[in-house]
Amino acid sequence: MRRLESAPGLDGLVAAVGRVARALPEGAVDSWLRGIPVGHALHPFLTDLPIGFWASSLALDLRGRASEESAADALVALGLLSAAPAAVTGLAEWRRLDRPDSRTGALHASLNGVAVGLFGASLAARRAGSRSAGVGLSLAAAAVTAASGYLGGHLAIGKKAGSRHPGFAEPAAP
Repeated sequence: MRRLESAPGLDGLVAAVGRVARALPEGAVDSWLRGIPVGHALHPFLTDLPIGFWASSLALDLRGRASEESAADALVALGLLSAAPAAVTGLAEWRRLDRPDSRTGALHASLNGVAVGLFGASLAARRAGSRSAGVGLSLAAAAVTAASGYLGGHLAIGKKAGSRHPGFAEPAAP
């Protein structure tokens, strides 16, 4: 991870993600996106939705039952829809990261973008009647999602990104 965090080659990616993140509103909206009013970062639990939908779709796909194909396709679509709130809350948190962590976060965000693109292509292939291509694209997307999740987990757990705000601090012992 230190190699990623100290890689100036990622700074172009940081700049690109920064342009997108700067489009998000500041103030109260930013506070809500980062979970300050509820005392917990929103991004980590919002990522469970797309990951869960996509993993469930793959489970149905791998069972190979024709009767479950429409459910698998619907789960891919739900994953795509639920990825948007996860992305927006992640970008709101990303804006507060220092340079080393912003490099890891930019790669995490970019991999998520690739995964969303692959799942979108999977859904398009499925709807076009190319089930095997759709499943293959979902498998590739799942691999990218796993790599991205590793980076996101490092940021959330190893670096405490998104939970450094004083609003998330544990109350002092009496």
